[in-house]
Amino acid sequence: MTAMSETNVDQWKAWNGADGDFWVRRADRLDAGIANYMEPFLGAAAIRPSDHVLDIGCGTGTTTREAAGRGAEALGVDLSGQMIELARRRAEGIAGIRFAQADAQVHEFAAAAYDVAVSRNGSMFFEDPVAAFGNIRRALGPGGRLVLLAWRPMDDNEWISTFRTILAAGRDLPKPPPQGVHPFSLSDPARVKSMLGEAGFVDVRLTPLNRPMFFGEDPDDAAEFVSSQFEKLIEADQRSSVLAALKADMASHTSERGVEYDSAAWLIEAANVS
Repeated sequence: MTAMSETNVDQWKAWNGADGDFWVRRADRLDAGIANYMEPFLGAAAIRPSDHVLDIGCGTGTTTREAAGRGAEALGVDLSGQMIELARRRAEGIAGIRFAQADAQVHEFAAAAYDVAVSRNGSMFFEDPVAAFGNIRRALGPGGRLVLLAWRPMDDNEWISTFRTILAAGRDLPKPPPQGVHPFSLSDPARVKSMLGEAGFVDVRLTPLNRPMFFGEDPDDAAEFVSSQFEKLIEADQRSSVLAALKADMASHTSERGVEYDSAAWLIEAANVS
């Protein structure tokens, strides 16, 4: 593990604890869930064989492997030791790929060493996003590009809005604060443009994407996954009724492709000029 920011301790504990363990077990489900976003995300990244690519919050290395598969030299970094370990195993035999357990907020990346930095749903968890994006920008060469995939507001995402309502079982669950550390922390375009501008990026663009998101082969499979992911939101005495309600709603979202809900994300692009 390389240097870690003192402001990122809570995230380090989470991703090297239960959260990291969960997504190691569910790595394939995560990839399947957001697979419909990969084409526009990688299209925007436009990775070339000569590129050096930095993959931020790489998780188990799917996008890092995609970059290396296009002939690029790729480094994937993530806070989670468990996920980095799985990423390395899955990348065995692939040329031009490396992984490091690192905090992108403070890690000493080689200056101006990368042509493009990407993050597939991994850049929403910085406790000091301006510092993190500034550090990432310094790792990019002149004209280097930043390409992020991040969720749009919670209310625009059918999946999380529906699941929260069902899991709450009549309770009023507060929404995460706009400036907190959570999956929707990059959902406000004005905030994103301000943060990236303060970090030194230019030409910041946000393109809205809407794609169906996969949750399971059938309602039983999907309900087990979702209830496991959001276990903390379920009251113990409500578990049976919550699972029944999840399965009933998921039955109405099932097709030959499995259980899918609408989702909404931003494709965020920016450039480095210095």
